Amino acid sequence: MSDAALEAVKVFAGYGGREVLTDFDFTLPAGEVLCLAGHNGAGKSTLLKVLFGLMPASGGTVRLRGQTVTPRPASMAAAGVAYVPEGKGVFPGLKVHEIFTLALSAIKAGKEEGAARTEEVVAALPAIGTFWKRRAGTLSGGQQQMVSLGRTLLLRPSIMLMDEPSIGLAPKLFQDLLQPIRRLQKERKMSILLVEQNVRDAFAISDRVVVMKSGRIIFRGVPGELSDNTKLLELF
Repeated sequence: MSDAALEAVKVFAGYGGREVLTDFDFTLPAGEVLCLAGHNGAGKSTLLKVLFGLMPASGGTVRLRGQTVTPRPASMAAAGVAYVPEGKGVFPGLKVHEIFTLALSAIKAGKEEGAARTEEVVAALPAIGTFWKRRAGTLSGGQQQMVSLGRTLLLRPSIMLMDEPSIGLAPKLFQDLLQPIRRLQKERKMSILLVEQNVRDAFAISDRVVVMKSGRIIFRGVPGELSDNTKLLELF
């Protein structure tokens, strides 16, 4: 059994003939939170999309729990991999409870199972209960982000790929969001790849840190190694 949840091995990927990732190697360790940081355009979101199958790699290999796969969103989701996209990603015309019902219906969860999963998520993210019957389109960006995350947690993924969850969130709300995620991650032994610009708050819940620049990795380590602002600024 591999101790890696997801791996990219010698991966090439890009847009319109322009390579973003070249001969790229990356590992998300099993059961850990890894923060992937770097400037805009470094290739972080491209990597997430390749790993989940939202864009094809032009070369190289993706491995899921040690097994070579051809990532596609449906097959990755069925294998317990969840992708939380940058931005809101909710249905604006639906009420929050309808969004949850739709997600539960997609996985054919029965009434009792659905209620248990919903209770679990609302317990972890209690703010969702305060806008449970409101349409998603009337919520703030931060509230919509929370609904998107809650909908993902309903699926009980073993691996989560999170792309900039702090977008639209006030700093305090982002901090309030991260701690329940960390608790659930520890309880379920999830593997989380967290792409985030708000690195200080992300580091607080991360086991490891990888920093990218211009499509390559320039640092691998643990958050404590970047506690010195000078070193952090040098990397960015």
